[in-house]
Amino acid sequence: MANEFDLIEQYFSRPVPEHFLGVGDDCALLPVDAGRQLAVSTDLLLEGRHFFSDVDPASLGHKALAVNLSDLAAMGAEPLACLLSISLPGIDHAWLKAFSDSFHALAAASSCPLVGGDTTRSVSGIVLSVTVLGQVDPALALRRAAARPGDDIWITGRLGAADVALRLLQGRLPSDPALLGATRAALEWPQPPLVFAQRLPGLAHAALDISDGLLQDLRHILKASRCGAELDYGALPVHPALAPLDEGLRREAVLSGGDVYQLCFTADPRMRERIVELAAQTGTELARVGRIVSGQGLVLRDAGGQPIDALGGGYDHFG
Repeated sequence: MANEFDLIEQYFSRPVPEHFLGVGDDCALLPVDAGRQLAVSTDLLLEGRHFFSDVDPASLGHKALAVNLSDLAAMGAEPLACLLSISLPGIDHAWLKAFSDSFHALAAASSCPLVGGDTTRSVSGIVLSVTVLGQVDPALALRRAAARPGDDIWITGRLGAADVALRLLQGRLPSDPALLGATRAALEWPQPPLVFAQRLPGLAHAALDISDGLLQDLRHILKASRCGAELDYGALPVHPALAPLDEGLRREAVLSGGDVYQLCFTADPRMRERIVELAAQTGTELARVGRIVSGQGLVLRDAGGQPIDALGGGYDHFG
């Protein structure tokens, strides 16, 4: 019967870049370029809270790393390596192979090799913890407190699909296989704009990823930067699968739905041409959706410029 070290060797040991020391010692050793600082983020994923018990293990392996890479993207950081701690109620080799193959595939594609972690038996359910390490020029890192009045507000990707897919899977919307088919990948296979984000420092001021809902996350920038914002609702990049939905539901999914793992960032209007060019070069969907203003608060405007309700919240683990 396989033991802990057999599992690590079989599923979680892969070659690492030259000058790295990876799985096998008590610590990993990583080089950091001169003039750079480490960027570190971690996320905890719990069965029944963050993913369904019958989740496709390949999609879970991808998402477990993707949600952390999204945090590096939000800082404009270049991935260096990652750590994975996994707690399992038992050994299922087919599940582990699908999970680890997908995890390693994204790690390779994003130049973020797995260099360590931990494995243990859980009392109940699967628990995952992923930590990513990156590097960034500290003078150019994208921080929440750096937005300035007059900045444009930009969003990558599209909004709303992940929230709708989650509602369908939870039974909070009537069964609709076609709608689920059109939205499920957004929930289970998020694609953070990693290449675009790594080239954004120097062009943008503030940024974060949209993990808990656009309005809630944008308000984090406004609070940290001590400023306000005006959003153009008609400019928001809504996923086309949401077009047939009731307007109230669509608006809630777009404004408050989480699990997006795209960027919301601010930049000087003089950078518009360069940002649009960067998006084209990296194949990144991009929309300019509003502006940072002096004062406090967030105003959402319709196509005619009239204020509409912007009181939507977002995800809160203890809400």
